[in-house]
Amino acid sequence: MKIGIIKERKTPPDRRVVFSPQKLSLLKKQFPTCELVVESSNIRIFPDEEYEKLGFQISEDLSDCDILLGVKEVPIDSLIPHKKYFFFSHTIKKQPYNRPLLQAVLEKNIELYDHEVIVDENNSRLIGFGRYAGIVGAYNGFRGLGLRDKLFDLPKVESLPDYEAVVENLQQIKIPSIKIALSGSGKVAYGAKEILDHLHIKKVNIHDYLTKSFEEPVYAMIDVLDYNKRKDGKQLDKYNFYNFPEAYESDFMRFAKVTDYFIAGHFYGDRAPYFFTKEDVKKKEFKINLIADVSCDIDGPIASTIRPSTIANPFYGYDPQTQSEVEFDAVNAITVMAVDNLPCELPKDASEGFGDMFLKHVIPAFFNDDKNGILDRARMTFNGELTSRYSYLKNYVNEK
Repeated sequence: MKIGIIKERKTPPDRRVVFSPQKLSLLKKQFPTCELVVESSNIRIFPDEEYEKLGFQISEDLSDCDILLGVKEVPIDSLIPHKKYFFFSHTIKKQPYNRPLLQAVLEKNIELYDHEVIVDENNSRLIGFGRYAGIVGAYNGFRGLGLRDKLFDLPKVESLPDYEAVVENLQQIKIPSIKIALSGSGKVAYGAKEILDHLHIKKVNIHDYLTKSFEEPVYAMIDVLDYNKRKDGKQLDKYNFYNFPEAYESDFMRFAKVTDYFIAGHFYGDRAPYFFTKEDVKKKEFKINLIADVSCDIDGPIASTIRPSTIANPFYGYDPQTQSEVEFDAVNAITVMAVDNLPCELPKDASEGFGDMFLKHVIPAFFNDDKNGILDRARMTFNGELTSRYSYLKNYVNEK
């Protein structure tokens, strides 16, 4: 088996990689029969020389590899036919902008495995960059607070060497007495929680958060049954919500009335209620004035997220009355941070964490006959056809 680590070619450039040099060495140690080659790259966070020092071949040609590992979508003209590819294809939700990519994958008889659907038997994701999205998203939100209110000036994460430097900078600032709501219960939310905890912000229960005033900054973590309620008033578990989201309506306004800073770290599923609408934001009792939308669903459940922002320009303002974009520090505007590629700002740490997960959950499946079904569940295409698990994409693929 020969595995190739491909060069990232998407614009804007992404400096992440599936395996750092050190993690690739661990792979070789655990599976010595596996042959490994690294495609030369001038943008990767780890330069070619670091791989060469550890004995890995650097090549411009990976056409003799069996499996090709990347992070972001591979440009169509760079796809090598008849290979097994792993990357984030961003097609499983029928994203129209990537339809041609999935069509090309099928035409070129490529066996595609999407990182996003590498899951266990309970459909829980096993790998991803969620933790780092949460970390950078929460940090960016505080950076926006400091710039807008002239409280402090945090450096951009992309200018820092690693996570340790992020934490060091957080130690230098003081957060005013605000209330922060953090939605979600997965890796993204807990990544954001790390930032709150590094700032020594007190976590409080939901009852106290909603009813009490504090002389220090506090936060509450809120899950789906905290900000949604059944229309019929019944009290059921969250799995009922996941299975029948249309039976629920938003109960988020009770948080919006007392929250200053909202960190959206949740996963938003189809048919689920919106957190708040453009009409909700116009209400006098809507207090939120800063949102770090890590989930970044455009024109979706967070009404103020009207477009993604960028690492270069991470903030914009949303005017509730005109429903339009304004400057991020405009009077009466909601400051929005909606960068959709947050882990790119911490490429070293994100790559090392991703490699750990990939080595633990995916690589063994190539050597144990996929005994846990990891590869089978993640394989989207085979022999020029969609696999049965992803047959729901057939009409999407056939559209022009």
